[in-house]
Amino acid sequence: MWALDARIPVSLVADPAMLATALAGPEPAALLVEAGSLPTALLPGLPTGLPRAEFAPARARHAFGCACCAGRSPVATALDSLFQQRARDRCAWFTRVVVLAAGAAARAMLAETLREDRLAAARFRLLG
Repeated sequence: MWALDARIPVSLVADPAMLATALAGPEPAALLVEAGSLPTALLPGLPTGLPRAEFAPARARHAFGCACCAGRSPVATALDSLFQQRARDRCAWFTRVVVLAAGAAARAMLAETLREDRLAAARFRLLG
């Protein structure tokens, strides 16, 4: 019996100093960043053409079915943006996502999104 999980793996980094290590590796990565958590001093060290999206955990959810987010969490809409960029060939291909989330609220929102949002859970899986 085959056990294949084709979802894109998502790894969490809480410390910006560990970001370069998390992005290094043989598999191409995308970066999902909690708004305001990426120090500008680290920007020159990021790989050129790195697919990137940002989310703000403090942003309130809109009503279900609104035009901008359909009531989904900011993490879900940011992951959706990354996936759509990849699917439409609008960014470099990536096979994993590294999330820089320094705050506890952002980490909780990431876990909740990958557990509760069906579309995000169908496309992505949290490692560890």
